[in-house]
Amino acid sequence: MDVKIEKSWSIVLKDELNAPYFNQLVSFLQKEYNHKTIFPDQSQIFRALNECPFDKVKVVILGQDPYHTKGMANGLCFSVPSEVKKLPPSLKNIFKELQSDIGGDLRLSGDLTNWAEQGVLLLNTVLTVEEGKADSHSGKGWETFTDAVLRALNYSKQNVVYVLWGSKAIVKARFLNQENNVILKAPHPSPLSSYRGFFDSKPFSKANDYLKSKNITEISW
Repeated sequence: MDVKIEKSWSIVLKDELNAPYFNQLVSFLQKEYNHKTIFPDQSQIFRALNECPFDKVKVVILGQDPYHTKGMANGLCFSVPSEVKKLPPSLKNIFKELQSDIGGDLRLSGDLTNWAEQGVLLLNTVLTVEEGKADSHSGKGWETFTDAVLRALNYSKQNVVYVLWGSKAIVKARFLNQENNVILKAPHPSPLSSYRGFFDSKPFSKANDYLKSKNITEISW
């Protein structure tokens, strides 16, 4: 697999990239990509890291695994390519909450690259998936790797906003120093759970209020 990771992350995660479990994960992925339809494209597996270098991380939004429908996954959690017109339900709810929270027009493009470029790490806990099979690459090593990403941030950075939506994301708070960062928890934006408290949780304004209080440039959501 000819997959590159942005330099600052490759330094921070050097031990993980050389660990036996990661080599086993790579071997598994090579077979999967050779014989099945896997999302996202290999070149986009580490896009969340590549678009948002370690030193520039201000906000972390944690997802689960990539969209398993063709043409949807683009390597950033919750994001879809700009040409996708029918947005996934969770992303539609994110945009509804965004509009309710900070106002402005309802976003039409589901491509969140501009968030990543401003310092929002859009990280899934599992970075690949087989077509049509949600969670099919869970338990293969990705969780260990993405936990290491969170630990690295927690160890070396402070004043980071962690946005944890849903129980699978909220459990990751155990890695995080809640005194030196802010952790925003809410139900997942999926239609199955959004009504339980995702709506009106105001994550976007809360994130910017915190960044502003630390003299950090806010995110243009």
